[in-house]
Amino acid sequence: MILGIGNTLHGDDGVGNYIASQFRARGWNSIDCGTMPENFTSVVRHHHPEILLLIDATDLGLFPGEFRIVRGDQIEDVSTGTHNMPLSFLMKYLSESAGQVLFIGIQPEHLGDDEGLSPAVKEGADRLMTMLRQNRIGEIQAFEGQGK
Repeated sequence: MILGIGNTLHGDDGVGNYIASQFRARGWNSIDCGTMPENFTSVVRHHHPEILLLIDATDLGLFPGEFRIVRGDQIEDVSTGTHNMPLSFLMKYLSESAGQVLFIGIQPEHLGDDEGLSPAVKEGADRLMTMLRQNRIGEIQAFEGQGK
């Protein structure tokens, strides 16, 4: 299951929403959560997915469109902070309702007051969706810390 998180009115912050609305693959449910993924915990509890991916724009200090798996204890250091509930808390809460919970952060280019994704971030999102369709989650690099 994918929970896409973000705000489509703030440029690249909508990358999680974009993935949730575009991703289709057998065996996957994909939900656009907007800025309030906590409102979808009952869906996760009902489906009890083997893998739950939370996907959001995240300042990783990388080039725009690059993505990494971010550990729960790293999220507050890199999160764009546009959510009502800390994502680390949400991950911990949902861990009781899913086999594995992973947070995938995608480096934004711009988070201004405009709609639409930058080309680099859209390309990165499309690359991530290809990897997910090909069941290559294990090839997604882990976040090691800030730095380009």
